[in-house]
Amino acid sequence: MPAAPLAIGLVAHDDKKAALVEWAVAHQAFLGRHRLYATGTTGGRILEALPDLALTRLKSGPLGGDQQLGALLAEGLLDMLVFFVDPLSPQPHDVDVKALIRMATLADIPFACNVATADLIVAGR
Repeated sequence: MPAAPLAIGLVAHDDKKAALVEWAVAHQAFLGRHRLYATGTTGGRILEALPDLALTRLKSGPLGGDQQLGALLAEGLLDMLVFFVDPLSPQPHDVDVKALIRMATLADIPFACNVATADLIVAGR
């Protein structure tokens, strides 16, 4: 029996958006079986590469999209978060980013902040 669809959040810092798009393309069969939520710009970039993917676009991260993903986490509505973080660039909305990471940790869900971890999570599903 196939596993129930997961609700997956997708977000990436600017310098990591291309890596997340590349990862999404490589795992489109996996992603296509699940409910996807992405912050606005990240979601737009993914949909440019995978226009047939069912993905709900939230607001841009700095304009509330990070908080929208955090709210989904707080309500227990996300099962997994893929958040490709750029540790070398300062983020103007760093407080929102830290809050999202904290919410994913509190929710105790699979949380990938890089390609290697995201690959391992997908391989384990």
